[in-house]
Amino acid sequence: MQRILAIDDDKDILEILQLILEYKGYEVETLADGRHLFETIKQYHPDLIILDIMLGNFDGRKLCSELKSHRDTRDIPVILLSASHTVHGNFHKNGNPDDFIAKPFDIDILLNSVERQLVA
Repeated sequence: MQRILAIDDDKDILEILQLILEYKGYEVETLADGRHLFETIKQYHPDLIILDIMLGNFDGRKLCSELKSHRDTRDIPVILLSASHTVHGNFHKNGNPDDFIAKPFDIDILLNSVERQLVA
């Protein structure tokens, strides 16, 4: 079973992500902020990370950049989520994610993105 780590400070979004992804057969772990991101990755070994850009005191773009710069995490696909549609244009400035999904997201778009990243 493929594992997905979802990080968002909105508990409703986390719950929706978890329900949708578990219904599709994925194992899902959630975090409400980026504080324990690297520790959770070491323990959980996700195949994919879904990461919100605005995480209260954390910037998801910076966390994504850190993930992509560490040898142990750089190959884990990262999908960034954001309510701001303007961040989509320049992935390099947004931490080099593997994909971007705008909130509110369409379930089919989310699932297609997840499948693309897990197959790659």
